[in-house]
Amino acid sequence: MAKQSGGDGDGDGDGAFEVAKVSNLNCIDLSSSDLHQSVALLKQACLDCGFFYVINHGISREFMEEVFEQSRRFFDLPAAEKMKLLRNEKHRGYTPLLDELLDPGNQLHVGDYKEGYYIGVEVPEDDPEAQKPFYGPNVWPASEILPGWRETMEKYHQKALEVAKSVARIIALALDLEIDFFDKPEMLGKSIATLRLLHYGGEVSDPSQGLYGAGAHSDYGLITLLATDDVLGLQICKDKDANPCVWEYVAPVKGAFIVNLGDMLERWSNCIFKSTLHRVLGNGQQRYSIAYFVEPSHDCLVECLPSCKSDDNPPKFPPIKCGTYLSQRYSDTHTDLNTYRAGQT
Repeated sequence: MAKQSGGDGDGDGDGAFEVAKVSNLNCIDLSSSDLHQSVALLKQACLDCGFFYVINHGISREFMEEVFEQSRRFFDLPAAEKMKLLRNEKHRGYTPLLDELLDPGNQLHVGDYKEGYYIGVEVPEDDPEAQKPFYGPNVWPASEILPGWRETMEKYHQKALEVAKSVARIIALALDLEIDFFDKPEMLGKSIATLRLLHYGGEVSDPSQGLYGAGAHSDYGLITLLATDDVLGLQICKDKDANPCVWEYVAPVKGAFIVNLGDMLERWSNCIFKSTLHRVLGNGQQRYSIAYFVEPSHDCLVECLPSCKSDDNPPKFPPIKCGTYLSQRYSDTHTDLNTYRAGQT
């Protein structure tokens, strides 16, 4: 197990050289006919820590293995080939090592020791919707370099969205909303769903030096579905307001998604459900994971849910459009693309 360094007093600090334990998370079976039990388990998880497992979700292990294999094939390409697919302003394409800085208070402005690849909802360039920040055509590797790669990723993107919608229906019930609340066209009916392949290259994290696979952060949107290989690395802090933070590992479970809540759901629920601080520590092994970030449409107005406010608990946040909120969060954490362009001149 990796050690943790002393905190710096900003609330994101690490424990004082403690060995992190493995967290015990609730498990939601999407094939279960006992919806009441699923809602109860999910609600308890959302109140306790904002992380849980989802099993029997309908995506076969064989197909998941294919997606991971295709991901490895991309990251095995030479650096020059990957840089030809550098992410664009729409956040589609390759993100190099150190591109993302998720925890500037602790990372000493070095960046995350991971590389990634963004794939969003495919919208043709000539579609009026493509003018919005998170819609547009994807960036794809040439089929002669990675045959079948695009088809695999598009299929996975579609299947993962169906899983996310199933989870969102249980979340709606847990928040005392109608089961189809998040299915509306302005929400998940026209979602900003982003698939991100991730590769940690085997660097050893050292929190005392500000070196992380992924710095401590909470996700931006509604929910995240995470598939991982069998290499331990993900840690969560169940109480993000604690100082110092207490970190626990989340063990990979074969065939399961690790699901966590994002900041937008915390805002929507008036802090009844909380997003969760998490990070990745590298232990010298290569690690692959596949994150699927699910948010409502650009134009969805995120404001306190009717079931989450009262005279004693008024709304804590002003309404904000989803697209505006996400654009600011991405801008805050990613390297300015002009930095790469300057290096190419």
